[in-house]
Parts: sequence; C-alpha cells; structure tokens
Amino acid sequence: MFVLKFISAGHRINNETESMSTRAIKFLKQQKIPFEVITYDHKEKGAEFAAMATGFPLKKTVKTLVVDLGNKKYGMALMPGDRQLDLKAFAKAATVKKAVMADTGTAERITGYLVGGISPFGTKQRIPCIMEHSLMNFDKVMINAGHRGTMLLISPKNIVKALGCPIGKIARK
Repeated sequence: MFVLKFISAGHRINNETESMSTRAIKFLKQQKIPFEVITYDHKEKGAEFAAMATGFPLKKTVKTLVVDLGNKKYGMALMPGDRQLDLKAFAKAATVKKAVMADTGTAERITGYLVGGISPFGTKQRIPCIMEHSLMNFDKVMINAGHRGTMLLISPKNIVKALGCPIGKIARK
C-alpha cells in the first residue's frame, strides 16, 4: 500500500509515490513494506516541527539520531520525538563502552541524507539501528523519508522487519 498524503495542501491523493521517490522509499518498496507518504512545508528541522506541521502526535513521531560508537563505527537510534536519547543505554545496547552524538557533517556523509531529513532506510552505508521499545506500543508511527518535509507513516513492526533492528530501552524523558 503506497499512499501519498499532502498534509499542507489539505487533500489526499491515492497514488504510487513515483514523483516523491527517495532512497528510503525505494528501499521500502523493494522490501515490499507498506507505508504512506506524508509531506509538509518544511521550515524547521526536528521531530517537534514535523509533528506540529502534520498534526501527528510527537510521541509517535520518530527522530533518527546518528551516534558515534568510536573506531569509525556508527549506529542509529530511532527515538520518540518527545524523548531524549540515553547515550549510556545506547552504548550498552550497542555493546560498546561509550557513545556520543555524531556531528552534522559525519551524519550527513555516512547516511547520504541532510540533517532534518535523515531516514534509517536506504542509507549510503549500512548503519545498524536500535529502536526505542516504547515505539512498539503504536500501530503506526511517522518517520523521515529521506527528504526534508517528507515523512512515512509506517508500522513500527515493519520498521523492525525492514531494518532487522533490535528493540531496546534507550530513551529518557
């Protein structure tokens, strides 16, 4: 099921998403993972703005954070928009001693996406992800589609399936 929704225009179009194709969308289509595309007028980076612009709950809006695990290894944390990443818990889940947030340049270089549009799907390099367990409480979540102002509405179970990622307690309030 591929549905394109234009939130900012206030109408919905049930079409294939050919005109809005990103590497993330192509990746999910190849995996035959169902999703819906939501677009909005991007004026500001971050899950808070995306949630506000689309009217989607912040706790169901996933932010994708790139984490430096040392020794040129990286991971991605898939977090609810209303929570903060617990770097110690992430390091433990990633089985490393220490984790720090990757700088903007590194995050953009290794993912191939601009900050504010980073998706865990279709990254330039394969980057292991860990999803915050509380996201599994929802039928659908909204996650970046690889382009600023373009989001995906998708089941968290299908995110785990597509990425083969573990689920862990990596968030704090």
